[in-house]
Amino acid sequence: MNYTSTGNKDTRSGFGAGLSELGKSNPNVVALCADLIGSLKMDDFVKEFPERFVQTGIAEANMIGMAAGLTIGGKIPFAGTFAAFATGRVYDQIRQCVAYSNKNVKICASHAGLTLGEDGATHQMMEDLGLMKMLPNMTVINPCDYNQTKAATIAVANHVGPVYLRFGRPAVPNFTPVNQEFVIGKAVTLQEGTQVSIFATGHLVWHALEAADILAQKGISAEVINIHTIKPLDEEAIVRSVTKTRCAVSAEEHMMNGGLGDSIAQVLARKMPVSLEFVAVNDMFGESGTPTELMVKYGLDTPSIVEAALRAVARK
Repeated sequence: MNYTSTGNKDTRSGFGAGLSELGKSNPNVVALCADLIGSLKMDDFVKEFPERFVQTGIAEANMIGMAAGLTIGGKIPFAGTFAAFATGRVYDQIRQCVAYSNKNVKICASHAGLTLGEDGATHQMMEDLGLMKMLPNMTVINPCDYNQTKAATIAVANHVGPVYLRFGRPAVPNFTPVNQEFVIGKAVTLQEGTQVSIFATGHLVWHALEAADILAQKGISAEVINIHTIKPLDEEAIVRSVTKTRCAVSAEEHMMNGGLGDSIAQVLARKMPVSLEFVAVNDMFGESGTPTELMVKYGLDTPSIVEAALRAVARK
């Protein structure tokens, strides 16, 4: 593996650090939160810029409406809450007030996916990427570690238009460059390979790198690509990789239906039909447990990616 973790850090803290930095550099950046300041690591921004923060309370629909209104005055609102509430609870407001109206709102969603852990199925949002990517005008971003989440947070402030930014609660390996350039819509090739392409997003990117090491020991050369932007999808990078490898694996902490793999399958069906295996949750809700226990049980771990890659290669 060409990447080494500098330690485990939660991606939500990357969001908090990026937001705080934006507060210092961009006076138009404002923040809203639905009673979850600490959980979303927005504390520093609130302390330094109290006049640019709105605590909406547990009123997520109102928060999205307020955020949309703030854009009319030239503000760049970052509206934060848990992923389950940032999407499912307020889908109508997002669709009508943000996406349809093409407002410059940044919807910031923490505690997404199975790695929310012990809070259980009601809060383990695994449909959010699909819900958001289907909305016209919406950009959808799912970074992989602390450093990339911080960079993504800063980058979306410069992007004009609606953005859904997804991050999580658990501490995960922090391995991407500290001062990286985050380019929306451009995938990052982490490891070159010739026999199978592994397209991963979010927390599964590190597992994909681990899987590539195991596959190398089995004599299989895997290419690992970090798809941090689900929409717009980097179709060129996907086609370029599978043209070389002729088979692929998608890996994500999300439902199989509607997720990254779904988008990749559409690209391959149109441009380069090849064998594709999916590492994702297959049409079921989560449950209470530790993040590690759940990722193993639902097949979102390193061995699952290895097995999927072996199946993809065998089907070539």
